Amino acid sequence: MNDIRINAAFDSGNIEVLSVSGASARLAIRKDRDSDFFQWFHFRVDGAAGRELKLKITGLAASAYPGGWPGYRAAFSEDREFWGRTDTTYDPREGDGTLTIRHTPQAGTCWFAYFAPYSMERHHDLIAQVSAQPGVDYRCLGTSIESQPIDCLELGEGDKHVWLYARQHPGESMAEWWMEGALDMLTDPTDPHARRLRQLCRFHIVPNANPDGSCRGHLRTNAVGVNLNREWHEPSPERSPEVLAIRNAMDETGCHFAMDVHGDEAIPHVFIAGFEGIPSWTEALGEGYARYRSILERRTPDFQTKRGYPVASPGRANLTMSTNQVAERFGCVAMTLEMPFKDNDDLPCKEQGWSPERSKLLGRECLAALLEWLQG
Repeated sequence: MNDIRINAAFDSGNIEVLSVSGASARLAIRKDRDSDFFQWFHFRVDGAAGRELKLKITGLAASAYPGGWPGYRAAFSEDREFWGRTDTTYDPREGDGTLTIRHTPQAGTCWFAYFAPYSMERHHDLIAQVSAQPGVDYRCLGTSIESQPIDCLELGEGDKHVWLYARQHPGESMAEWWMEGALDMLTDPTDPHARRLRQLCRFHIVPNANPDGSCRGHLRTNAVGVNLNREWHEPSPERSPEVLAIRNAMDETGCHFAMDVHGDEAIPHVFIAGFEGIPSWTEALGEGYARYRSILERRTPDFQTKRGYPVASPGRANLTMSTNQVAERFGCVAMTLEMPFKDNDDLPCKEQGWSPERSKLLGRECLAALLEWLQG
């Protein structure tokens, strides 16, 4: 029988083929350009119908987050609409850390990815469709290293400026699925939460802050290997024009509430990280942050507050990170939302794990929680 064929020469594709024999293959993940970061993969397998595939991705002990592989299950799709999870194991002793994916597709072509991809084509569809809605203004904040637009969608008539932005780390594609859910809600003329939010707030929404890295199949960096979420203190046109464009626009409008949307490779829970440790921390800001988390935890069983990142000591916040910089710069409540690449162990789903669908629903719940927070 012929060997399977493996290809990643497409939007957000990433894999290197080391060898193929029948329905088995040895693979490796390409590093982000000018960087040592790697973890995102996305490729297609042809000639696979009815064959038991065994795909081994090697060298993962040196990946960005080796702790993300144990307990992880790869995403797959045969129609690029529904993304399920398949049998996956990790052996740190084999091939400098090897992830083995086993799957028997029904179709002749099957796609595999670290998480369900959010393509640049879908991103452009999202921008076109939402910007055509009544009351929505489109604004190009600037351009990326490779001259892609930093798209911003603005809506609402209120005096509270709310900034929502995602995919500073391009491989965290669940963040743009979250954005799609949030925008679906905000532009729904029949949704009472959205109607009231548009009365109270002016939203500034950047669905993809790193289009170059997204298109290139990067995990964490832009086209010149820069981690954008370590550039917020002194962004530059040469290294991080994406951050410079967003931060300059924030300076123009001010900010009363901000959420930076991400995914976490290792922690199998949904959680929020705050801005404890900024120089201008106050108890009032801290109470506002804690109250939002409490509201969201009550609203959805997909969110929890017991597990997350360590809290910075007083005065020790890293101001190169967006949440800390925005909270310090504007004296507002800011936060980083993290969703899992694996599953939410508080409410697991065997078929899909954490998924685009759950990301979109969480986007809606985060905004409904924002309304309750503003009115409380």
